[in-house]
Amino acid sequence: MSLYSLLGALEIGLIFSLVALGVLISFRILNFPDLTVDGSFPLGGAVAATLIAHGQDPFLATLCAMIAGAAAGFVTGWLNVRLKIMDLLASILMMIALYSINLRVMGAPNVPLITESTVFTMIQPAWLPDYMLRPLALLVVVLAAKFGVDWFFSSQYGLALRATGANPRMARAQGIATGRATLAGMALSNALVALAGSLFAQTQGGSDISMGIGTIVIGLAAVIIGESILPARRLMLTTLAAVLGAILYRFFIALALNSDFIGLKAQDLNLVTAVLVTVALVLPATRKKLFGRKNGRA
Repeated sequence: MSLYSLLGALEIGLIFSLVALGVLISFRILNFPDLTVDGSFPLGGAVAATLIAHGQDPFLATLCAMIAGAAAGFVTGWLNVRLKIMDLLASILMMIALYSINLRVMGAPNVPLITESTVFTMIQPAWLPDYMLRPLALLVVVLAAKFGVDWFFSSQYGLALRATGANPRMARAQGIATGRATLAGMALSNALVALAGSLFAQTQGGSDISMGIGTIVIGLAAVIIGESILPARRLMLTTLAAVLGAILYRFFIALALNSDFIGLKAQDLNLVTAVLVTVALVLPATRKKLFGRKNGRA
């Protein structure tokens, strides 16, 4: 693999690290199976790309994308908490609705940004190539998001959200408003996913209605791979594992698709993802069996 391919894989991996953090919040912390991600990711790209194409400041457009994603997550949580719709079904309904909403926002199946300014072009110095600037800038964003999530879930309100996901009945007995906690957690989760979508659109030169297909699978794959490589109970290590899992996932994908020996092509991406997730799921059990046999012999 060339340096350009490695940096490209790192760039996409860092973007999907934000998706992994969002999926971690919904699936692991809140215990809420959220498929809204497949809609909130392109929603972030649609809002950011549309605003930038109409001459708005890219930083303001990115912030608006996060707010839109938070609103989508809030509505998913509201369908579950207030209307008592099953969590998985509520997220599916929102995902379906977001497809039409994204088309409405963009006014077309795609919005190009090739000639427009983005957050990356605005901060790019003349001496640094864009393919090196983007991974560096994204690394700063991901680290800020990771430490922000760590800080939030170590606060009193964040601990209430963690209690809501771990044992909602006990949390309510302790006086925690579990419904509000779920709404806040879902809003935060999808805000991170929409941020990833807005940055993805700005790095790829535009937003497309189909850019969110399979986002939830990638997010789950990153979380599972990270947990397999770095199993931990502390939140700081858990969020780090999600970030590393997303980066490693993209490196594995790039290695598989760019290897002449393996011979895989772009249409094999879903197959590679399925194999990686299967290996990540089987690895912990296999590791326990191996260590158990060694300990038994000892």
